[in-house]
Amino acid sequence: MPSSSVAVIGAGAWGTALACVAARAGRVVMLYARDAAHAAHIDGARENPRLPGISLAPGIVVTNNLAAAAQADILLVATPAQHLRGAVTQLAPYLRKDTPVIACAKGIEHGTHKFMTEVIAECAPRATPAILSGPSFAADVARGLPTAVTLAAGDERLAAELARAIGSASFRPYHSTDIRGVEIGGAAKNVLAIAAGVVAGRGLGASAQAALTTRGFAELARFGRAYGAKPETMMGLSGLGDLLLTCSSPQSRNFSFGASLGRGQKPDQIHGGLAEGVFTAPVLLAMARARKVDMPIATAVAALLEGTLSVDQAIESLLTRPLKAEG
Repeated sequence: MPSSSVAVIGAGAWGTALACVAARAGRVVMLYARDAAHAAHIDGARENPRLPGISLAPGIVVTNNLAAAAQADILLVATPAQHLRGAVTQLAPYLRKDTPVIACAKGIEHGTHKFMTEVIAECAPRATPAILSGPSFAADVARGLPTAVTLAAGDERLAAELARAIGSASFRPYHSTDIRGVEIGGAAKNVLAIAAGVVAGRGLGASAQAALTTRGFAELARFGRAYGAKPETMMGLSGLGDLLLTCSSPQSRNFSFGASLGRGQKPDQIHGGLAEGVFTAPVLLAMARARKVDMPIATAVAALLEGTLSVDQAIESLLTRPLKAEG
Protein backbone atom coordinates (compact mmCIF):
# COMPACT_ATOMS: atom_id res chain seq x y z
CA MET A 1 0.00 0.00 0.00
CA PRO A 2 2.98 2.39 -0.43
CA SER A 3 1.26 4.57 -3.06
CA SER A 4 -2.07 4.81 -1.24
CA SER A 5 -4.19 7.91 -1.47
CA VAL A 6 -6.00 9.04 1.66
CA ALA A 7 -9.18 11.09 2.03
CA VAL A 8 -10.23 12.58 5.35
CA ILE A 9 -13.98 13.11 5.70
CA GLY A 10 -14.61 16.00 8.07
CA ALA A 11 -12.59 19.21 8.09
CA GLY A 12 -12.70 20.01 11.78
CA ALA A 13 -9.60 20.23 13.93
CA TRP A 14 -9.17 16.46 14.18
CA GLY A 15 -9.80 15.84 10.49
CA THR A 16 -7.32 18.53 9.53
CA ALA A 17 -4.72 17.07 11.89
CA LEU A 18 -5.20 13.64 10.29
CA ALA A 19 -4.77 15.17 6.84
CA CYS A 20 -1.43 16.54 8.07
CA VAL A 21 -0.54 13.06 9.34
CA ALA A 22 -1.28 11.42 5.99
CA ALA A 23 0.69 14.09 4.13
CA ARG A 24 3.73 13.50 6.38
CA ALA A 25 3.43 9.80 5.58
CA GLY A 26 3.87 10.66 1.91
CA ARG A 27 0.30 10.00 0.79
CA VAL A 28 -1.79 11.85 -1.77
CA VAL A 29 -4.27 13.56 0.55
CA MET A 30 -7.75 15.00 0.12
CA LEU A 31 -9.56 16.81 2.95
CA TYR A 32 -13.34 16.89 2.52
CA ALA A 33 -15.49 19.63 4.08
CA ARG A 34 -19.28 19.34 3.81
CA ASP A 35 -19.67 23.12 3.75
CA ALA A 36 -18.43 24.61 0.49
CA ALA A 37 -17.57 27.96 2.06
CA HIS A 38 -15.52 26.25 4.80
CA ALA A 39 -13.66 24.22 2.17
CA ALA A 40 -12.95 27.37 0.11
CA HIS A 41 -11.71 29.25 3.17
CA ILE A 42 -9.32 26.47 4.21
CA ASP A 43 -8.06 26.07 0.66
CA GLY A 44 -7.51 29.79 0.20
CA ALA A 45 -5.83 30.41 3.55
CA ARG A 46 -4.10 27.00 3.63
CA GLU A 47 -5.06 26.99 7.29
CA ASN A 48 -8.11 25.79 9.21
CA PRO A 49 -9.46 28.46 11.61
CA ARG A 50 -10.08 25.64 14.07
CA LEU A 51 -6.32 24.95 14.10
CA PRO A 52 -4.78 28.43 14.01
CA GLY A 53 -1.11 28.61 13.19
CA ILE A 54 -0.99 25.23 11.42
CA SER A 55 -0.24 25.53 7.71
CA LEU A 56 -1.52 22.80 5.42
CA ALA A 57 1.07 20.99 3.33
CA PRO A 58 0.94 22.16 -0.30
CA GLY A 59 -0.12 18.72 -1.51
CA ILE A 60 -3.31 18.51 0.58
CA VAL A 61 -6.31 19.06 -1.69
CA VAL A 62 -9.31 20.60 0.09
CA THR A 63 -12.62 19.73 -1.52
CA ASN A 64 -16.39 19.82 -1.18
CA ASN A 65 -16.74 16.96 -3.68
CA LEU A 66 -17.68 13.82 -1.74
CA ALA A 67 -17.69 11.56 -4.79
CA ALA A 68 -14.10 12.51 -5.56
CA ALA A 69 -13.00 11.99 -1.95
CA ALA A 70 -14.64 8.55 -1.89
CA GLN A 71 -12.29 7.30 -4.61
CA ALA A 72 -9.27 7.38 -2.28
CA ASP A 73 -7.66 4.08 -1.31
CA ILE A 74 -8.16 4.78 2.41
CA LEU A 75 -10.87 6.89 4.04
CA LEU A 76 -10.56 8.41 7.51
CA VAL A 77 -13.94 9.58 8.83
CA ALA A 78 -13.31 12.32 11.38
CA THR A 79 -16.85 13.49 12.07
CA PRO A 80 -18.23 13.48 15.65
CA ALA A 81 -19.55 10.09 16.75
CA GLN A 82 -23.21 11.07 16.60
CA HIS A 83 -22.77 12.35 13.03
CA LEU A 84 -20.94 9.29 11.72
CA ARG A 85 -24.07 7.57 10.42
CA GLY A 86 -25.06 10.56 8.31
CA ALA A 87 -21.56 10.99 6.90
CA VAL A 88 -21.11 7.32 5.98
CA THR A 89 -24.62 7.06 4.53
CA GLN A 90 -23.79 9.92 2.15
CA LEU A 91 -20.42 8.37 1.37
CA ALA A 92 -21.64 4.81 0.73
CA PRO A 93 -22.94 5.15 -2.86
CA TYR A 94 -19.55 6.35 -4.08
CA LEU A 95 -17.36 3.75 -2.38
CA ARG A 96 -15.50 1.03 -4.23
CA LYS A 97 -15.83 -2.49 -2.84
CA ASP A 98 -13.67 -3.28 0.20
CA THR A 99 -12.42 0.29 0.63
CA PRO A 100 -11.08 0.66 4.20
CA VAL A 101 -13.22 3.20 6.07
CA ILE A 102 -11.58 4.11 9.37
CA ALA A 103 -13.72 5.66 12.10
CA CYS A 104 -11.77 8.34 13.97
CA ALA A 105 -14.52 9.28 16.45
CA LYS A 106 -14.78 8.06 20.04
CA GLY A 107 -18.30 7.25 21.10
CA ILE A 108 -21.33 4.97 20.96
CA GLU A 109 -24.35 5.86 18.87
CA HIS A 110 -27.44 7.11 20.68
CA GLY A 111 -30.58 5.05 20.28
CA THR A 112 -28.96 2.06 18.57
CA HIS A 113 -26.12 1.52 21.10
CA LYS A 114 -23.89 0.65 18.13
CA PHE A 115 -20.15 1.14 18.07
CA MET A 116 -18.56 3.14 15.28
CA THR A 117 -17.48 0.21 13.10
CA GLU A 118 -20.96 -1.30 13.44
CA VAL A 119 -22.43 1.93 12.09
CA ILE A 120 -20.02 1.82 9.14
CA ALA A 121 -20.85 -1.83 8.40
CA GLU A 122 -24.57 -1.08 8.47
CA CYS A 123 -24.46 2.09 6.37
CA ALA A 124 -21.75 1.06 3.90
CA PRO A 125 -21.80 -2.75 3.50
CA ARG A 126 -19.24 -2.55 0.66
CA ALA A 127 -16.67 -0.93 2.95
CA THR A 128 -14.17 -2.58 5.28
CA PRO A 129 -14.58 -0.93 8.72
CA ALA A 130 -11.65 -0.06 10.98
CA ILE A 131 -11.10 2.18 14.01
CA LEU A 132 -8.36 4.63 14.99
CA SER A 133 -8.16 5.72 18.63
CA GLY A 134 -5.67 6.60 21.32
CA PRO A 135 -4.13 9.45 23.35
CA SER A 136 -4.03 12.31 20.87
CA PHE A 137 -4.92 15.99 20.80
CA ALA A 138 -5.52 17.51 17.38
CA ALA A 139 -3.17 20.46 17.93
CA ASP A 140 -0.29 18.20 19.01
CA VAL A 141 -0.82 15.83 16.09
CA ALA A 142 -1.10 18.66 13.56
CA ARG A 143 2.18 20.18 14.79
CA GLY A 144 3.96 16.87 14.37
CA LEU A 145 4.55 16.27 18.06
CA PRO A 146 5.22 12.61 18.91
CA THR A 147 1.97 10.64 19.17
CA ALA A 148 1.14 6.92 19.40
CA VAL A 149 -2.34 5.49 18.79
CA THR A 150 -4.03 2.17 18.02
CA LEU A 151 -5.49 1.21 14.64
CA ALA A 152 -7.69 -1.86 14.64
CA ALA A 153 -9.23 -3.86 11.79
CA GLY A 154 -10.73 -7.33 11.65
CA ASP A 155 -7.89 -8.65 9.49
CA GLU A 156 -4.42 -8.37 11.03
CA ARG A 157 -2.65 -7.94 7.70
CA LEU A 158 -4.95 -5.09 6.72
CA ALA A 159 -4.55 -3.44 10.13
CA ALA A 160 -0.76 -3.54 9.71
CA GLU A 161 -0.97 -2.15 6.15
CA LEU A 162 -3.21 0.71 7.25
CA ALA A 163 -0.88 1.52 10.14
CA ARG A 164 2.09 1.64 7.75
CA ALA A 165 0.15 3.77 5.29
CA ILE A 166 -0.40 6.64 7.74
CA GLY A 167 2.49 6.12 10.15
CA SER A 168 5.54 8.37 10.29
CA ALA A 169 8.37 9.31 12.65
CA SER A 170 6.02 11.52 14.67
CA PHE A 171 2.79 9.50 14.38
CA ARG A 172 3.02 5.84 15.35
CA PRO A 173 -0.08 3.65 14.97
CA TYR A 174 0.14 0.26 16.70
CA HIS A 175 -2.07 -2.22 14.86
CA SER A 176 -4.61 -4.56 16.46
CA THR A 177 -7.51 -6.86 15.59
CA ASP A 178 -9.39 -6.03 18.80
CA ILE A 179 -11.82 -3.59 17.21
CA ARG A 180 -14.28 -3.72 20.08
CA GLY A 181 -11.66 -3.13 22.74
CA VAL A 182 -10.30 -0.07 20.92
CA GLU A 183 -13.82 1.33 20.52
CA ILE A 184 -14.71 0.75 24.18
CA GLY A 185 -11.59 2.51 25.44
CA GLY A 186 -12.24 5.58 23.31
CA ALA A 187 -15.91 5.85 24.26
CA ALA A 188 -15.73 5.10 27.99
CA LYS A 189 -12.76 7.34 28.73
CA ASN A 190 -14.72 10.41 27.59
CA VAL A 191 -17.33 9.85 30.30
CA LEU A 192 -14.69 9.26 32.96
CA ALA A 193 -12.82 12.39 31.86
CA ILE A 194 -15.89 14.47 32.70
CA ALA A 195 -15.66 13.11 36.25
CA ALA A 196 -11.96 13.95 36.38
CA GLY A 197 -12.78 17.47 35.28
CA VAL A 198 -15.36 17.79 38.06
CA VAL A 199 -12.68 16.83 40.59
CA ALA A 200 -10.34 19.50 39.20
CA GLY A 201 -13.04 22.14 38.93
CA ARG A 202 -14.09 21.49 42.52
CA GLY A 203 -10.50 21.82 43.70
CA LEU A 204 -10.40 18.41 45.35
CA GLY A 205 -6.67 17.99 44.86
CA ALA A 206 -4.16 15.81 43.07
CA SER A 207 -4.73 12.80 45.34
CA ALA A 208 -8.42 12.74 44.49
CA GLN A 209 -7.53 13.16 40.82
CA ALA A 210 -5.27 10.11 40.92
CA ALA A 211 -7.86 8.05 42.79
CA LEU A 212 -10.60 9.01 40.34
CA THR A 213 -8.50 8.10 37.30
CA THR A 214 -7.43 4.78 38.80
CA ARG A 215 -10.94 3.75 39.82
CA GLY A 216 -12.19 5.00 36.47
CA PHE A 217 -9.83 2.61 34.75
CA ALA A 218 -11.22 -0.23 36.86
CA GLU A 219 -14.68 0.63 35.52
CA LEU A 220 -13.41 0.81 31.94
CA ALA A 221 -11.73 -2.59 32.31
CA ARG A 222 -14.88 -4.20 33.78
CA PHE A 223 -16.99 -2.84 30.94
CA GLY A 224 -14.41 -4.04 28.42
CA ARG A 225 -14.44 -7.57 29.82
CA ALA A 226 -18.23 -7.68 29.68
CA TYR A 227 -18.21 -6.70 26.00
CA GLY A 228 -15.37 -8.92 24.84
CA ALA A 229 -12.38 -6.57 24.84
CA LYS A 230 -8.91 -8.03 25.28
CA PRO A 231 -7.16 -7.12 28.56
CA GLU A 232 -4.04 -5.95 26.71
CA THR A 233 -6.16 -3.49 24.71
CA MET A 234 -7.62 -2.02 27.89
CA MET A 235 -4.08 -1.64 29.26
CA GLY A 236 -2.83 -0.17 25.99
CA LEU A 237 -2.88 3.16 24.19
CA SER A 238 -6.58 3.19 23.33
CA GLY A 239 -7.57 2.26 26.88
CA LEU A 240 -5.36 3.31 29.77
CA GLY A 241 -3.25 5.62 27.61
CA ASP A 242 -6.18 7.65 26.35
CA LEU A 243 -7.76 7.71 29.80
CA LEU A 244 -4.60 9.15 31.37
CA LEU A 245 -4.36 11.89 28.76
CA THR A 246 -8.02 12.86 28.80
CA CYS A 247 -8.30 12.85 32.58
CA SER A 248 -5.36 15.18 33.06
CA SER A 249 -5.53 18.04 30.59
CA PRO A 250 -7.82 21.01 29.93
CA GLN A 251 -7.07 20.44 26.22
CA SER A 252 -9.64 17.65 26.55
CA ARG A 253 -13.14 18.94 25.84
CA ASN A 254 -14.56 16.33 28.19
CA PHE A 255 -12.22 17.30 31.03
CA SER A 256 -12.97 21.00 30.45
CA PHE A 257 -16.70 20.31 30.42
CA GLY A 258 -16.40 18.49 33.75
CA ALA A 259 -14.29 21.29 35.21
CA SER A 260 -17.06 23.75 34.36
CA LEU A 261 -19.55 21.47 36.10
CA GLY A 262 -17.26 21.34 39.12
CA ARG A 263 -17.17 25.13 39.23
CA GLY A 264 -20.97 25.22 39.46
CA GLN A 265 -22.16 25.64 35.89
CA LYS A 266 -25.15 23.66 34.63
CA PRO A 267 -24.70 21.35 31.62
CA ASP A 268 -26.81 23.56 29.34
CA GLN A 269 -24.78 26.63 30.33
CA ILE A 270 -21.45 25.19 29.21
CA HIS A 271 -20.16 26.17 25.79
CA GLY A 272 -16.83 25.88 24.05
CA GLY A 273 -16.91 22.76 21.91
CA LEU A 274 -18.20 19.25 21.59
CA ALA A 275 -17.76 16.92 24.57
CA GLU A 276 -18.51 13.43 23.27
CA GLY A 277 -18.84 12.08 26.82
CA VAL A 278 -22.06 14.06 27.28
CA PHE A 279 -23.71 11.96 24.56
CA THR A 280 -21.99 8.71 25.50
CA ALA A 281 -22.74 8.74 29.26
CA PRO A 282 -26.40 7.58 29.16
CA VAL A 283 -25.62 4.99 26.47
CA LEU A 284 -22.63 3.62 28.37
CA LEU A 285 -24.70 3.39 31.54
CA ALA A 286 -27.56 1.56 29.79
CA MET A 287 -25.11 -0.93 28.27
CA ALA A 288 -23.40 -1.43 31.64
CA ARG A 289 -26.72 -2.17 33.31
CA ALA A 290 -27.65 -4.62 30.56
CA ARG A 291 -24.63 -6.76 31.47
CA LYS A 292 -24.63 -5.97 35.19
CA VAL A 293 -21.34 -4.04 35.13
CA ASP A 294 -20.76 -1.88 38.20
CA MET A 295 -19.77 1.64 37.05
CA PRO A 296 -20.36 4.08 39.93
CA ILE A 297 -18.32 6.93 38.42
CA ALA A 298 -20.11 6.72 35.07
CA THR A 299 -23.41 6.50 36.95
CA ALA A 300 -22.62 9.69 38.85
CA VAL A 301 -21.66 11.49 35.63
CA ALA A 302 -24.91 10.45 33.93
CA ALA A 303 -26.91 11.67 36.95
CA LEU A 304 -25.06 15.00 36.89
CA LEU A 305 -25.87 15.46 33.23
CA GLU A 306 -29.52 14.54 33.78
CA GLY A 307 -29.73 16.98 36.67
CA THR A 308 -30.84 14.31 39.15
CA LEU A 309 -27.72 14.85 41.29
CA SER A 310 -25.81 17.99 42.18
CA VAL A 311 -22.02 17.99 42.08
CA ASP A 312 -21.82 17.70 45.87
CA GLN A 313 -24.36 14.86 45.91
CA ALA A 314 -22.46 13.03 43.17
CA ILE A 315 -19.20 13.35 45.11
CA GLU A 316 -20.89 12.18 48.30
CA SER A 317 -22.40 9.19 46.49
CA LEU A 318 -18.91 8.03 45.56
CA LEU A 319 -17.28 8.79 48.92
CA THR A 320 -19.93 6.93 50.90
CA ARG A 321 -19.86 3.70 48.89
CA PRO A 322 -19.21 0.62 51.07
CA LEU A 323 -15.57 -0.20 51.68
CA LYS A 324 -14.41 -3.28 49.80
CA ALA A 325 -11.36 -5.03 48.39
CA GLU A 326 -9.67 -3.33 45.46
CA GLY A 327 -10.54 -4.76 42.07
